[in-house]
Amino acid sequence: MTVDPTDDIRGTRQGTAPVPLSVLDLVTVGAGRTATQALRTSVDIVRLAETRGYHRYWVAEHHSMPGVASSSPAVILAHLAAHTTRVRLGSGGVMLPNHAPLVIAEQFGTLEAMAPGRVDLGLGRAPGTDGATAAALRRTDRLNEGADEFPQQLAELTRFLDDDFPDGHPYARIHAVPGPIQATSPGGVQSPNRPPIWLLGSSGFSARLAGALGLPFAFAHHFSAQNTVPALDLYRESFKPSAVLDAPYALIGVSALATDDEQEARRQIMAAALNMVRLRTGRPGLVPTPEEAETHEFTEMERELVRSWNSNVIHGTADQVRTGLDDLAKRTGADELMITANAHSGELRLRSYELIADEYGLPKG
Repeated sequence: MTVDPTDDIRGTRQGTAPVPLSVLDLVTVGAGRTATQALRTSVDIVRLAETRGYHRYWVAEHHSMPGVASSSPAVILAHLAAHTTRVRLGSGGVMLPNHAPLVIAEQFGTLEAMAPGRVDLGLGRAPGTDGATAAALRRTDRLNEGADEFPQQLAELTRFLDDDFPDGHPYARIHAVPGPIQATSPGGVQSPNRPPIWLLGSSGFSARLAGALGLPFAFAHHFSAQNTVPALDLYRESFKPSAVLDAPYALIGVSALATDDEQEARRQIMAAALNMVRLRTGRPGLVPTPEEAETHEFTEMERELVRSWNSNVIHGTADQVRTGLDDLAKRTGADELMITANAHSGELRLRSYELIADEYGLPKG
């Protein structure tokens, strides 16, 4: 099968960047800050991303984490859509087992109607939280069943988006609206666009599934770096051309922070690392200040967690971050880099994306 690559998936490299650059936003809330301020920072960053030629802007679903205000990606994306006109917007991702497929089809059909031709639907199979919170979300304690049923849920969601359940199927008379049913109603006119589905993963399961289905794949390098190359290899080996893609297309999430001063970058990533230590040890909270991180007495176990976490964070001045991103793109062969900037300060996060854009000579305006 030969299919022309679709513009709604493949990005365009800008400036001297090795591959298209994009943004992953966790809507980070720092100590002393509010969720309102974090969401205003997201608007500032998405506007910069659009102006400077970042290809897409994704929001990740997380729950029960005080320092991450992105529990409702569809709501946030609707807000960001109102402040942009060109940049692609999407979920990085929606954790499908937490939701009924029909609900996601309706939400993203609505987003597509708001921002025609620039909405991505990235899907994951993890809960995006701890087990107790996942049980509350899913109204069941049989969490493994939700993950195991992911391919079936994905197939159901795809059918709702395309409105093509076969005759005799229990859902054949159910339609996701906004959606294709509107085009077949008397006098109906429907948008030709449908949000492309991406599969997200941090191991081999989704890599293999994305390849088998001929879908684009996004890998969470920022918290599963040891699995990045094996997962991308598996995706490429498993890939079968589809009506969506004629060849594999993979992006990776990258934790990177550029600052005007190298020392400031180190201070900021230590604060983000302390936040991760607390999360990993069952004490999630707001992202601490660098000053708090500097006075924190790390245990040996915590120091090891910090070393492991920070080893995969590209940080420093803009030229140092550029070197790290260039090396990572070359080493992994990723088709796109999606950058997440973790810092206590929203202003520093915004500045980081600006510095990276300047370093690569991305367009202005």
